[in-house]
Parts: sequence; C-alpha cells; structure tokens
Amino acid sequence: MASSFADDKKNVHLSISQVVKDFDGFKAVNDVSLDIYQGEIFALLGASGCGKSTLLRMLAGFEKPTSGDIILDGQSMLDVPPYERPVNMMFQSYALFPHMTVEQNIAFGLKHDNLSRPAIANKVEEVLNLVRMTEYAKRKPHQLSGGQQQRVALARSLAKEPKLLLLDEPMGALDKKLRTQMQLEIVDILEAVEVTCVMVTHDQEEAMTMASRVGIMDQGVIRQVGEPVDVYEHPNSRMTAEFIGSVNIFEGTLSKDESDHAELICDDLTVAIHASHGVVGSLGMPMAYAVRPEKIQIKRRAPDQPCNWAKGTIKDIAYLGSHSIYHVELANEKIVLVSMANSDRWSEVDDGPRLSWEDEVYVYWADDSGVMLNS
Repeated sequence: MASSFADDKKNVHLSISQVVKDFDGFKAVNDVSLDIYQGEIFALLGASGCGKSTLLRMLAGFEKPTSGDIILDGQSMLDVPPYERPVNMMFQSYALFPHMTVEQNIAFGLKHDNLSRPAIANKVEEVLNLVRMTEYAKRKPHQLSGGQQQRVALARSLAKEPKLLLLDEPMGALDKKLRTQMQLEIVDILEAVEVTCVMVTHDQEEAMTMASRVGIMDQGVIRQVGEPVDVYEHPNSRMTAEFIGSVNIFEGTLSKDESDHAELICDDLTVAIHASHGVVGSLGMPMAYAVRPEKIQIKRRAPDQPCNWAKGTIKDIAYLGSHSIYHVELANEKIVLVSMANSDRWSEVDDGPRLSWEDEVYVYWADDSGVMLNS
C-alpha cells in the first residue's frame, strides 16, 4: 500500500460500533465493531448471505442499523440521509446512464452540488485523466468495454471527493483476465487520491490483491480481521482457515502444550503433529491442525523427522500450469492436498522417475508450517 495508509494507520477514519441489523428476528449483522483507518482499502470478505452487503448498505445509508453507531470522520451517520453523506458507492452493475456520454455521466452528480460550469468541467477533466479515459469523453456506455465502463463508474464516484468510497463486488461483471488487470489499476487510482475505501467481495483473490486489510464475515459476525498475509498464514479458527484458500485439516487431541510448541495425536497419522507454538487449552482436548498444500513436501522415501509426516498413494494430479495439485490418499482414505511448482514436478524426485498416479509417497512438513486451531 501507499505510504499514506502506513502514516495514518493510527488515524481512525470510520468507526463501526456494536452495529446490529435485525430483520424480523434474524440478525443479518450481529454486534459488529470495526475501525477503518484513513486512506486504507478494507475488504469485507465472505460467502453469500454472511451480512457483508447489509453492512455496506448501512454505511451508505440505504439501511438503518437496529442498534449501534457508524461514525465517519468524527460524525455519527445514523441520522444523515444517503444523499447528504460524504460517501459514494460504486455498484457491480456500474449504473451508468445509457443516454449520457462519459463526461455527462461524471458531471451529473456535480451539477446537483451547484458548482459552476468551469468548476464542473475542470473536475470532469481531472478524474477522466486519473482513470485514463480522456479520449473516450464523448462516447456513451454501450460504446465502451467492460473495463472502460468500470473506470467511468469509478471516476464518477471519485468526482465528488467522498470521505468514504464503497465498492460493491467491483469486479463481478468482468472476465477473469480483465478482472486481474483491473484489480491493480483500481488500487493504484485509489492510492493516488488517498481515499478511504470499503469493498465487499466474495472473491478471495480480489480481497487479497486489493486490500490493505480484510475482515472475514460469517453469519453476521466478523470472525477475523488482519492484513491478507496474516489471515492466510495465521487463521484464528477452522472457519477462516477453510474459507481462505485451500487447506488440509487434521483432527486430534492435544498431547503436549508448552510455550514454544504443542503436539497433537491424530487418528489420520501414525506419528504426532508437532507445531512450533503453544495453544490455549488443556491436555486431551480435541483440536484441529491446519496446513496449506504449498507448505507440504512430497517424496518417495520416508522423511528423517519424528513428526509431521504420513504415507499415502497419489490418486489424482491436477495440472494448473504454473503448479500441480497432488491428491494423496492416506491409509484411512483421507485425502491430503500437496501443491508443487511445475519446475519441481518435471524434475526427478528422490533420483527416481516423475511422480505419477498410484505412486506410493510420503508427505511431510516443517514444525512451523501449520497452525493449531481450537475450533
């Protein structure tokens, strides 16, 4: 992220305090409290129905909280109608006026602010230049590609210089290749104007690419908040571990718990699982252990380590271009996923032939590769 966010990391720009939204006894948002800093891009990530869009609509003023408060730049927004809030929202459909040109679409909101014609023209030119759409100013939306329409929608949202920008599934209407390109373009634009942004998405890759921090929502509650790398590497629950990326989960009982390590006796493995961190729990309690596929190694010979390995058979190989996913079946039929870069896959393993279907192999990982989970 740009230095502006790092510099303002202690400056809370948006404070969501104990917000509840109750629909006839169903809490779509349940006691959510969250601070968002000046200049950051914050992503609300979750499955459909988790409450993220309802929370975004409350920030925009389209829904009113049942209880709690929303404070933007020191002012409560509870009694401020949507059209008076210093907030702009960019919808997934872009909502451009089809009968207006690009510059007319951008100028529309500015005209309602009673700005002079020269001031409007200057602002339109400024934001068109920002999103690199100046040469398309006279075109209408149907004459633009999906990515170009998205830039126009973003320019229109930024023209009024909002204190808070809301993005609702911003890449949902784009194809995969264009979506990847636009993710980075939009981040560059938002960093250039230093606007605070809250985006809603169900796309993990989108959230991890664009956001300075992410909040994982589930059943109206934010389960974990952190920088993308922290949420991915150190999930705080089984739910967040399974929601972000692929993960292998082993079930067991806690057999050792020291300040610098913990061990799990697991029915899936003939050896213990050893983690280089302690846990909060008592010996004998059920626990889970999560390890990402890319953290697991694979070889034909048994590894020289007392813990964190298992023997199995390769049952499937998914070739994904840059890497392959190996599906290794253990003796109890549990499948362990192993991700290996194809630069390694096409080389020889243990001085033998390339790995293939029905090969007997060992999977293994380091003590610091996974995390113990209480739930």
